[in-house]
Amino acid sequence: MIESLLVANRGEIARRIIRTARRLGIRTIAVHSEADAALPFVTEADEAVCVGPANPAQSYRNTDAILAAAKSTGAQAIHPGYGFLSENADFARTVEANGLIWVGPGADAITAMGDKINARNLMAAAGVPVAAGTTEPAADLDAAVAAAAGIGYPVMVKAAAGGGGMGMGVATDEAALRTEYDKVRAFAERMFGDGSVLIERYFPRVRHVEVQILGLADGRVVALGERE
Repeated sequence: MIESLLVANRGEIARRIIRTARRLGIRTIAVHSEADAALPFVTEADEAVCVGPANPAQSYRNTDAILAAAKSTGAQAIHPGYGFLSENADFARTVEANGLIWVGPGADAITAMGDKINARNLMAAAGVPVAAGTTEPAADLDAAVAAAAGIGYPVMVKAAAGGGGMGMGVATDEAALRTEYDKVRAFAERMFGDGSVLIERYFPRVRHVEVQILGLADGRVVALGERE
């Protein structure tokens, strides 16, 4: 088992990882922005390193600063939580190239499934039913409007690189789409460093049921059951 873990996230996400690591006897290192220095996740970790200013692009998505923090504190592994760098395949590869353990899906899996458009296309190719939607990013507002007209309103506007339910908006007509497209694109660029947006049909009266799948390093795959 690893002895030290750097948590490359913030807030409640980081707190949960830190609590679990502590129960396992693993030393934890928090990284934080200047604005988050006094938050509970920082004080609950065994060690903390400031990695930049409040802007997430300069702190929680600052790969050089996070890797430097891992090296300076002797961390053996990096846990990205969800959001931020958790679906960044290049970062996962860089972590391993620096001799650290990446706690998360392999880079190839992230590449395949981390982008919602690619994931939809892969599932459709495998015969899994998917809602009507774009098979490539809506490059601009005109492309989004044209796609929505073909799909039919209401539509969901999604950040292709998003995670954790972040970067989504619903549009019931073209006027709303114009607002949501700009909003989601700006959010995606700020939070994920990728402004790619997809458009898909929105179903207002459905039940969201997920099956959590955990693939272990030894090749075992465990289904953790359903959640709504």
